Amino acid sequence: MRKKLLRPFSYFSAGEIILWSISTLSITISFFIFDRENYLILAASLIGASSLILSAKGNPAGQVFMILFSIIYGFISFKFSYYGETITYVDMTMPMAVLSLISWLKNPYEGSRYQVKINRLKRREIPLMIFITAIVTFTFYYILKIFHTANLIPSAASVATSFLAVYLSFRRSIFFAAAYAANDIILIILWSIAAKTEISYLSVVICFFAFLINDIYGLFNWRSMRIRQERPQENLENA
Repeated sequence: MRKKLLRPFSYFSAGEIILWSISTLSITISFFIFDRENYLILAASLIGASSLILSAKGNPAGQVFMILFSIIYGFISFKFSYYGETITYVDMTMPMAVLSLISWLKNPYEGSRYQVKINRLKRREIPLMIFITAIVTFTFYYILKIFHTANLIPSAASVATSFLAVYLSFRRSIFFAAAYAANDIILIILWSIAAKTEISYLSVVICFFAFLINDIYGLFNWRSMRIRQERPQENLENA
């Protein structure tokens, strides 16, 4: 029984436990300072923080949490007329997170269900990815314009970075975390604008600051994981 209770502490490093603890604590404190009413925002924020630390480890469970986060965050965005965020997360991020979950489960590293096998994008795939991202962004831009979306340009930029993030996540590339970090910056701007009219949304701003730090960590951790995963293969090729 004691071993089972201690298992999370052996799976996560001390730094990861501290990062998750600080993230969830800052999210919770900011919620009770600035909001104290919209508990759905608190739930989405805590789910999102948990998703990021698991995804930073390459654990498929992170995608399960991302699916839950997308549904709740999409609803919150709809309430504030951020239709771009609603459409992006409900109609794009959530389905892509499902595909990413399937991809991660199908590609475990050395059979481990706790770590995905990291993939390197081929050079010819990058122009195609950029082209698809541009098509998706322009399409969503005009859809959002029809719905009179608040802060149209940042919302369109959020679509672009979100699509890149989910695409790279599906392709198991280390750069998915960099795309999510770029998206975090845009969302910090969006919700800072919202906070000017409703101070309770400052808790969402702080939430995305926490997400940004977690995504930066995820990028560096995936880089380290890729080095560890490819080292045995390099040794085998040199033998």
